[in-house]
Amino acid sequence: MGTNAMFRMIFLVVFLGWLMIWIMLPTKLYKNTWTPKLDSKLTSTYFAGQGTNLLLFSFPVMFIAAFSCAYLHFQKKLRGSSDYCKRATDFLKRPVLVMAPLGIVSALELIFAAMFVALLIWSLANYLYVSFGHPHMHKVGEKIWEAKFRSVSLRLGYIGNICWAFLFFPVTRGSSLLPLLGLTSESSIKYHIWLGHVSNILFAAHTIGFIIYWAITNQMSEMLQWSKTWVSNVAGVIAIVIALPMWVTSLPRFRRKKFEVFFYTHHLYLVYIFFYVLHVGDAYFCMILPGIFLFLIDRYLRFLQSRSRARLSSARLLPCGVVELNFSKTPGLYYNPTSILFVNVPRLSKLQWHPFTITSNCNMEPDKLSVVIKSEGSWSQKLYQEVRSSMEHLEISTEGPYGPNSFHFLRHESLVLVCGGSGITPFISIIREMIFQSHKPNVKVRRVVMICAFKNSADLTMLDLLLPISGTSVQISQIQLQIEAYITREKEQPNIDTQKPLQTVWFKPSPLDLPISAVLGPNNWLWLGAIISSSFVMFLLLLGIVTRYYIYPIDHNTEQIYHFSYRALWDMFLVCVCIFIVSSVVFVWHKKQNVREANQIQNTEVATPTASPADGELESLPHQSLVQATRMHFGSRPDLKSELLLLLMAVTVKPKFKFRELIVNLYVAEILFDIKDSDVGVLACGPRKMYHEVAKICSSGLADTLHFESISFTL
Repeated sequence: MGTNAMFRMIFLVVFLGWLMIWIMLPTKLYKNTWTPKLDSKLTSTYFAGQGTNLLLFSFPVMFIAAFSCAYLHFQKKLRGSSDYCKRATDFLKRPVLVMAPLGIVSALELIFAAMFVALLIWSLANYLYVSFGHPHMHKVGEKIWEAKFRSVSLRLGYIGNICWAFLFFPVTRGSSLLPLLGLTSESSIKYHIWLGHVSNILFAAHTIGFIIYWAITNQMSEMLQWSKTWVSNVAGVIAIVIALPMWVTSLPRFRRKKFEVFFYTHHLYLVYIFFYVLHVGDAYFCMILPGIFLFLIDRYLRFLQSRSRARLSSARLLPCGVVELNFSKTPGLYYNPTSILFVNVPRLSKLQWHPFTITSNCNMEPDKLSVVIKSEGSWSQKLYQEVRSSMEHLEISTEGPYGPNSFHFLRHESLVLVCGGSGITPFISIIREMIFQSHKPNVKVRRVVMICAFKNSADLTMLDLLLPISGTSVQISQIQLQIEAYITREKEQPNIDTQKPLQTVWFKPSPLDLPISAVLGPNNWLWLGAIISSSFVMFLLLLGIVTRYYIYPIDHNTEQIYHFSYRALWDMFLVCVCIFIVSSVVFVWHKKQNVREANQIQNTEVATPTASPADGELESLPHQSLVQATRMHFGSRPDLKSELLLLLMAVTVKPKFKFRELIVNLYVAEILFDIKDSDVGVLACGPRKMYHEVAKICSSGLADTLHFESISFTL
């Protein structure tokens, strides 16, 4: 525990120091006093003018990223110990703002967002204060107001660069930084969206401002200038032209209606980064380097992992249009409940990757990994038909798993799980984990109330997935589970004889297919730390060699002879080379280990049937223990406000009889009144309107004992 505290203290000090540099950067003190001293000490023949920014802006974050891997590795051995030390800040994670387009915002997020906005305002104000004090005339006869207008436009670009310093951290799926904050890339995607919108607004204003300036000063030809000694204007124009379609297609209304257009357009980010760096130059590139560097490592490792074909052993087809894909996995692959897996089916689309929640439990099913897919869109409908056609083999590639670093839901005394439709899938993994935990000695059995809404009675077969295939009724009876199932479009239970049964399809394994193995990251933190540190050190060494023995003999640190853009090209080239070499070597070595483990698994596997037209059919009704734990309500929707408010009354004071008469659903009322715990976790997953409603109830100010958490992952 002392070592963990020491690690966290070091990370905090380094981060605060890095943040302080950003705060001081736009000030007159930094420009007039610090910059000359830093340049005199850090500008060398090896790094030229990049030395200062590499030390102040790049090194601190890369240091935290590398050593946090070691911290997370040792923390993993003490899994579960961190779940209870977070209670002191639980009140800050309550939702305080639920509104479009921001979504659900907690108090902690609101505080950090306000601090970030304050940093942007502070930086812009100081930049303008310094520049207005001594306005620089760029043209003979230029007026002061024109020079100030140009200065404002330029400084808006500087502020956008601050956003880019943070932009890529949330989308680094195998990040070692996000777990330090208790975050995952799925829960952090909204930060990337916020930063993207702010940066694009600033860059658009930056571009429009310069176009107006050039127009009023008769310098429109400057727009197409590619300067040898300063920034390339035409590179900036190309960058903003690429950014605009990426930005427009990412707007919520467009993204939801034309997701594929958004998906493919967003892959222009590599070209965008390329021209952006050519525009700002090597010195400013070093200021935003950590986020891009770590993202490229993660992206390349994911690319290497996705080149392998996953071994699909079987699939279960549910009559409600749901398919459960069961993959083989190596025993060394560990993941937590609510983790997700990205799936690609080349037969349907070679470019589309779709995230799905993992429903299996690696403790109960050490050699199997399962995901559940509901056929709602065109891609999932085609997949359901492909599996239904009883083909012998289906090629599938996977990325992941990615998910939380701990059993965050275990810190609550009781759980209320609210879901709609396929939103039940993350709760399957949670319930399976609680079944496993209940068999451990001296473990408190938690009360779980699951409120789920389905359109049709056929969707009730999804409840069968709460238990693994090998599960028994004794296992589920170990936890206090109560399920309230609402079927909204049917008023009475249909005849059991008319319901279609589940069907299992078995696939023949291909010699080229491999069990899903641990990705270099959450299951191999030390190796990820080795990649981060080695590739960054190699980058510094190669950059020093190129600068000292190639650029310096030409330029002699004057920055007037060697082409300005070529320096940025060297930086980008060396970053890619170092990441490619180090990541490839580690991945190939690690893959050989996985192949040997996979061969051992293949040798011990028992032959499975190739298809199952009749004998593979399973019971369509839930297991007997699930039947006993489930109450069905036909022709109605759950009154979430009444149910959660009743829960609030149940865990605080005994409600009056008149209040209880106001509750619509008396069945649920009786269940919730039995919950007497002071810490109730409310987890919601499903349609946006549904979990927003739950969040509003929990943030109403009355629900002191209800701790909300949304686990819906939507782009």
